[in-house]
Amino acid sequence: MTDKSKKTFLLTTIVGSFLIYSIIYYAQVLKDAPYNLKEFKSFTIKYGTKDSMVNYYNSATGEYTYLNKNDSLIKKHLVLSKSDIDSLHKEARIFGFWDFPSNELNNDSTNPNYKKVPRYIIQFNYKRKSKLVQFDANYNGPAKLVDANRGLITKIRDILSGAEERQ
Repeated sequence: MTDKSKKTFLLTTIVGSFLIYSIIYYAQVLKDAPYNLKEFKSFTIKYGTKDSMVNYYNSATGEYTYLNKNDSLIKKHLVLSKSDIDSLHKEARIFGFWDFPSNELNNDSTNPNYKKVPRYIIQFNYKRKSKLVQFDANYNGPAKLVDANRGLITKIRDILSGAEERQ
């Protein structure tokens, strides 16, 4: 064997072993992920001010209640399509929803607008696990976390609006 073929064999053995190990390891990790789209059961969002959280959507029942621009309470039956559910799951993954802390609340009752601050409660339910996050619009946590929450909420509302327009 020449020097060049020895080096090629050694490199191929090391890189090949690493690739095989990585594929086996990560395939198992991804297969056992607790928040897998295949195990998705339902999604809920509830939002409003702390004393009046009337805006609500539940994907399991299709119950959709919200206040429109005229402050009229609208109740509808809204069923999300498979692509809407896929989009929700994808957006939650992109924004890192499963890494959010459960309570992102700002309980500063000295603020005169304390009860007027919007609060969002988002929950994703899967066969083996659920994730619930409570978020106040004036939460003073890390800026990246606040931006991720707001981005996810915007995407959720866009998906609900789009589904409502299609019906």
